[in-house]
Amino acid sequence: MPTHIPKISWQTACALVISNMVGTGVFTSLGFQLSAVQNTWSIILLWVLGGILALIGAFTFAELGTHYPDENGGDYVFISKGLHPFLGYLSAWVSLVGGFAAPVAIAGKTMEAYLSPFGLANPRALTVALIVAIGVLHSASLKQSSVFQNGTTLLKIGFIGGIIALGFGMAALPGNALQWDNSYQDEVFTAPFAVSLLYVTYAYVGWNAAAYIVSEIRDPRRSLPKALLLGTLGVTAIYICLQLVMLRQATLAQLQGQTEVAVIAFGHLLGPSGRRWVSAGIAFQLVATMSSYVWIGSRVTQRMAQDFPLWHFFGKQSTRQIPVRAIWLQTGITLLLLFSGTLEQVLLCTSFVLQLMGTLAVASLLCTPRLPHAFHSPWRPWLQWGYILFSLCVLGFILADRPRESLIGLAIVAVGGLTYWLRPRWG
Repeated sequence: MPTHIPKISWQTACALVISNMVGTGVFTSLGFQLSAVQNTWSIILLWVLGGILALIGAFTFAELGTHYPDENGGDYVFISKGLHPFLGYLSAWVSLVGGFAAPVAIAGKTMEAYLSPFGLANPRALTVALIVAIGVLHSASLKQSSVFQNGTTLLKIGFIGGIIALGFGMAALPGNALQWDNSYQDEVFTAPFAVSLLYVTYAYVGWNAAAYIVSEIRDPRRSLPKALLLGTLGVTAIYICLQLVMLRQATLAQLQGQTEVAVIAFGHLLGPSGRRWVSAGIAFQLVATMSSYVWIGSRVTQRMAQDFPLWHFFGKQSTRQIPVRAIWLQTGITLLLLFSGTLEQVLLCTSFVLQLMGTLAVASLLCTPRLPHAFHSPWRPWLQWGYILFSLCVLGFILADRPRESLIGLAIVAVGGLTYWLRPRWG
């Protein structure tokens, strides 16, 4: 056992937050939003509200993470100790497939779609090789994981910064989708606006990334709040700028109802050849997102496996303190889902319970005593109650819009709950 356990800097933790948050949602959701609301002020308000909610979550997890500075696991630890071990176990069960493995597989399939203009002979082989390579990289050492995550996140930020600069620096498309009149007053307090906010909240998922690996962060009492808050604020600014750029460089008719809104908008700026390279850039910036999910997800599984004999095999670490077995369990599930035709259904079924578990994690702060040495969330508990009430509204919309998938998701949770009683170590 090494006498010195390596730690990562707050910059690397912040890179994890940014990579976890910025995936495909910001490049695709605008088209669906424009089917419901068209005013630019309404669009900006959607992304500002999403940022505020993520910031509330970041404040909450900064306090929870610094309350338990020596424990990885995030939601699993917070819910288990703040509410009940059974609820914490359910959150880890849901996270194993729906929270981490499935998003990596979805990112892989999305990458294949964005690389289709290049006519690759076997894009699936490239995706499999990439997922396996990421697993190998994260199995080696914390330093190697840190270097890879920092490098891919810098490439992600460089790509996004470049297209934002291009979008604002070049002349706007005549007749573009920007609309600055007062029609937002008729859009904001409507059901379509609320539904559009659902797309935004999905795009902001990942603000809690660094809290899952708090024990691997150097000086977590200072570094964790800095990583969570700066990462969330930075991503909020990126998201708002991207929406304005896409609205500026395409018409409403071109964007409305479309998924590849970024490719459409920048196709006008750069022509067919440039459009292909923007598509490739969106594909390869997903590498940082996939890497962050592999890093974080394995820590949740490993931490949960330490407490339950059923999963004990995956609770072991290597001599370098890396949860190699948990990494390859998650990688194996990811590859199975990648070749499954039911991946989208899996995400639909788990979206409801993932939102529910995130709400429980925020609620756990209300049952956690405040420690003098921990970060103190401002306006506690009012911010947390606001988040919980909003999340309950989101859950209501999901249940109403997707009742079958939501109930299937709850059934999956019930099945997982049965495994909790197979000789757990909890008293």
